[in-house]
Amino acid sequence: MSRNYSQKAKIAISVSSEVGRLRRVLVHSPDSGLGKVVPSKAQDWLFEDIVHLDTIRRKEYDFYTKILLYFLDPEKIRGRLGEIDDEKNRRAFYKPGDERFFRSDKVVELQWLLSDILTDQSIKMKLVASVCAIEACSYDTQEQLQDLDPVQLAKTFISGSLTDDQMLFAPIPNFIFTRDIGIVINSYVLLNKPAKKARTREALLAKYIFFNHPLFEEYQDKVIELSDTHHHFLLPREGDDRKVTLEGGDVMVVSKDHLLIGISERTSTEAAHQAIRVLFEKNVVKKITIIRIPKKRDYMHIDTIFTQVRRNVWILLGTFSRKAMKHEDEDEVQRILENSKKEDKLKIIQFRKKDPGSPEYFDNLEDLLTDISKNDLECTEKVRFIYSGNNEFPFDAREQWTDSCNLLALKEGVVLSYDRNDKTVEAFKENGFSVVHAEALIKDMESGKAEPEQIENTLILMPSAELSRARGGFHCMSMPLHRDDL
Repeated sequence: MSRNYSQKAKIAISVSSEVGRLRRVLVHSPDSGLGKVVPSKAQDWLFEDIVHLDTIRRKEYDFYTKILLYFLDPEKIRGRLGEIDDEKNRRAFYKPGDERFFRSDKVVELQWLLSDILTDQSIKMKLVASVCAIEACSYDTQEQLQDLDPVQLAKTFISGSLTDDQMLFAPIPNFIFTRDIGIVINSYVLLNKPAKKARTREALLAKYIFFNHPLFEEYQDKVIELSDTHHHFLLPREGDDRKVTLEGGDVMVVSKDHLLIGISERTSTEAAHQAIRVLFEKNVVKKITIIRIPKKRDYMHIDTIFTQVRRNVWILLGTFSRKAMKHEDEDEVQRILENSKKEDKLKIIQFRKKDPGSPEYFDNLEDLLTDISKNDLECTEKVRFIYSGNNEFPFDAREQWTDSCNLLALKEGVVLSYDRNDKTVEAFKENGFSVVHAEALIKDMESGKAEPEQIENTLILMPSAELSRARGGFHCMSMPLHRDDL
């Protein structure tokens, strides 16, 4: 089936923490669809603004690709780019539809996998019909798509464009946020159900990839889909919370036995209920903690308000800290008024497989995260919290908006972040972390001056002027397929 992977190239899937050494990750490079988002549709397509495609590719995302390759698959990158003096050929290295693409089985490209499965005529016919049904295409368009070769068809499915001048349907610009299509929990894959119509095609493409690509052949009986509530389509609009919507930014694997699920603007209560039921039934985990956050665009997913840096170190938005939850500086009247705003409250409930009817409750995120570090990860060091914007108003909220809390751990203590969140960078420095810009680190790794194994307790800063307009950091732009166990 596959022109890029041999049958013996099957991969191991295993994720049991947020900070174990990253060995394999699923990503998607910015495609031409991002350059076609128009202002009137930007928010419908979940972007805050339109982005400049060339800048987001060459001056931002390409640095992310290089860092991932140097850490996960250095043979694919070291010395390669220096050999190419032509800019066009250098760009081809990053384009999954080009023969000169880097083709790593450790930094795995979604578009590449999609074109692989489309070499199977049966899969191609089913997927063309499915996409055309979703997008209300004409019969002629369906026939036109069926005649495309797998590489061109994969590109069209994602970008919405047949050529630069001919669009068939809307792009799926959020495909770069691979975290939201699925999540690996130990050796299982939980497929997500996006809340917004703009992401329906993403979920369909991801489903076909995980159920049909030979890379995942050994895991197809471990791919979990959540079913919709019975007769959910008959519910009135106020019954929307009974719909099953789940996105990967609301799911964190914090230990082999413990999963976090957020209930948010994008993940429904019913989805959390379904996930608890099926994951306990299949013995995937022993403990699931539900974190209900305000349904606000400001927060979106739980990984926009906290992520893990080390076993004992977390980055957190201070709005959800102990002090904020307890309102220690309020007078009695203010406390009564604030407590009446139920929708703004954080709620944390922990269920255990052995006795789900007797949950445990936590008052705030710090208590929960401390419990995870000490009891799940058996950490003996003091648990520390680094706060967005160094917990200074208005920088805390400003920098959380540009993903100061949405960090990806390449290994324990080494995380990727945006370079624009200055106060958060100060907070990392105050907590003993080194700070390095991606461009400088890449030069050092290319020359051999720096090696991933030698890098410890480091915040790697990535250029972000355009990427941040899409409201997603590097935690969002990654679906880890394999991490070393802690």
